[in-house]
Amino acid sequence: MCLAVPAEIKSVAEDGMEALALIGGIEKKVDVSLIDNPQPGDWVIVHVGFALNRIDAAEAEETLKVLAAAGGAPDAANAFAAKEDQA
Repeated sequence: MCLAVPAEIKSVAEDGMEALALIGGIEKKVDVSLIDNPQPGDWVIVHVGFALNRIDAAEAEETLKVLAAAGGAPDAANAFAAKEDQA
């Protein structure tokens, strides 16, 4: 089974080909070469280390909630709650 998960871009390398993204509370390097003009704060869908497309924050939140309910990403769903607490 294949699974693509939402991730928030935290920073983008100078070459624009790689980014540091937050996935389930863990920072990972992802290839963003398929995303047009990736920026910090963008939400993307990541599969096997590649950001496939950009999504909005509401879609990311809903997807993370569904994954958490299915037992697949409990920490990821809490990312939104922590972010709202910081605001």
